[in-house]
Amino acid sequence: MLQLSPQLKARLSTPLKIGNVEVNSRVLQSPLSGVTDLVFRRLVRRYAPDSMLYTEMVHASQIQHVKTLPKIMEVDPNERPISIQLFDCRSHFLAQAAQKAVAEGADTVDLNMGCPVNKITRKGGGSSLLRQPELAEEIVREVVKAVDVPITVKTRIGWDDDEITILEFARRMQDAGAKMITVHGRTRAQGYTGQARWEWIGKVKEVLEIPVIANGDIFSVESALRCLQVTGADGVMCSRGTLGYPFLVGEVDYFLKMGEILPPATPVERLECAKEHLQALAAYKGQRGIYQARKHMAWYAKGFVGASELRGELNQVETSQQGVDLLDKAIEKLVMGYEELEEREIAMTQ
Repeated sequence: MLQLSPQLKARLSTPLKIGNVEVNSRVLQSPLSGVTDLVFRRLVRRYAPDSMLYTEMVHASQIQHVKTLPKIMEVDPNERPISIQLFDCRSHFLAQAAQKAVAEGADTVDLNMGCPVNKITRKGGGSSLLRQPELAEEIVREVVKAVDVPITVKTRIGWDDDEITILEFARRMQDAGAKMITVHGRTRAQGYTGQARWEWIGKVKEVLEIPVIANGDIFSVESALRCLQVTGADGVMCSRGTLGYPFLVGEVDYFLKMGEILPPATPVERLECAKEHLQALAAYKGQRGIYQARKHMAWYAKGFVGASELRGELNQVETSQQGVDLLDKAIEKLVMGYEELEEREIAMTQ
């Protein structure tokens, strides 16, 4: 197991200070579109009671004239600390949306300047702001003026290999009033391919005074520690590693606090969690929740004999009960398999 340097270990053992907000964890759950809704966040919170959680990203201009805020902005008072993430390229819309986010209960407001998806970037949002640093700076200044909670930024290292502009961009964000920056160690052109270039996050850390959070390729406790050692960052943000595994943020947090690795969730524990996730989504969103649960159940159903077949069956469920029945059947098979293996091992020792 990789060990952190004494200096870094000492720093990571203290609360994370985001402006005037103090968070008793250096591990954060990334905002993920179509994933980090209230139901998912409750599962993460169970294992990571102190970590900062994030909503799915919210299109600022689409909530200007609505009477009721969308479900993706709904915050449970018991899930704090919580941040609502916004995206747009118009500072006045973002400022107004930030005010609504704070009224909803956000402890911080995060500005997405890193999403690589075409439908976001072609409208001037997400990582396209890396190519418009003056506009990005104006956005941060306007949003900072509009609310009294810390404003944070999530971004990437650059547009492509010829435009790795993160150092100057990050300085601008800090100068404009951002209280923390999360850097995904990939360019926009990379999307989610190749390896995250953590060394660039380390360079950002060297030039900023505000907290720098490392993001990209955090799939285990071990990878989180390697990332922290390479970057010297103030914390890590878990993203795709939590798909079908809401235990990850808590596992990393536990190690940083206790110095011990928790046993990973077993296939049975993962499927039990999938069942709970399905039922909660169905209760929260109705039929739409069941359809959304299909992808979640597929992420949970990995790493055991029969997982591929189970994923195919789960992808066809139309009711919550159908999914529960399939998952119960798979759990029963796994338990029986473990019992047979245990009996075999006992017999070999006699």
